[in-house]
Amino acid sequence: MEVERALQILSAQQTFDVVLEGDSVWIDDVNPDTRSATVHSLRDHRVMQVDVRRLHEP
Repeated sequence: MEVERALQILSAQQTFDVVLEGDSVWIDDVNPDTRSATVHSLRDHRVMQVDVRRLHEP
């Protein structure tokens, strides 16, 4: 995923499906300078900071 898309999803009124390595996640924050996102797993609520390029929309 590109940083711009992650920022769009973060600021959107509706929800979007976002996946990290097969696990559905919620984007909590995006840092455009480092191209990273803070996400949490919808399965186990684990919080992770990842490169936005690892995020995908199914």
